[in-house]
Amino acid sequence: MIAQNIFLGMLGPWQIVLIVVVVLLLFGGKKIPELMRGLGSGIKEFKDASKEEEKLESDNKESK
Repeated sequence: MIAQNIFLGMLGPWQIVLIVVVVLLLFGGKKIPELMRGLGSGIKEFKDASKEEEKLESDNKESK
């Protein structure tokens, strides 16, 4: 927990700009929207799966 706070405290605006520039250089401008769409759909699937799991758990508790 402390290490995470130290890392996040050290991340300033210039470091964020540097990270964005490196990502642009590595992947190019056309590839980034595809990567973000894939990331967004993955997050959506994860949320849907966790909601289904919660529903199954609540159904199992009600049937007992």
